[in-house]
Amino acid sequence: MHNATLILLDIVEDCLNDDDVSLTGVLGGARDHAEHMLGIFSSYGVLAEAEAAAQIVQAAGLDAGSPFGLAVAQGLTGIEQLPVKQQQQLVRTAARRYAITAPSRTPAAPATAHRRPAPGRSR
Repeated sequence: MHNATLILLDIVEDCLNDDDVSLTGVLGGARDHAEHMLGIFSSYGVLAEAEAAAQIVQAAGLDAGSPFGLAVAQGLTGIEQLPVKQQQQLVRTAARRYAITAPSRTPAAPATAHRRPAPGRSR
C-alpha cells in the first residue's frame, strides 16, 4: 500500500499540469484505476487515495486527522485554491516525506518460544 501511495503522489503531480484536471479530480480517479495504475486491488484504491490526500494536506502544514475525516476534505479545498505550481510543490513535498517513512524491508526475525524446564528438573 505504501508503494501504491507513492505512485499515486507521483501521478497527481504529473496530472496537475493539465488545465482541466483538479487536485481532487486526480485523486478521485485513482480509485477507478487502482489495479492498472497502482498495482493494487481496485477495492484498495480508496485507501491509497485517502492516504495520499492526507499526506498532501500535512505537507501544507495543516492537521489532516484521519485520512477519511473532514479535515482532509477541507484542507484539499483550500489547497485547490492555490496556483498549480504551489499545489505541485506540496505534492512533491508530501511524496518526499512519505518516502522517508517507507516500511522496513528487513524481514522480521521469527518469534521463538523459550522453553522453560519442567519443575524439579534442571538443564
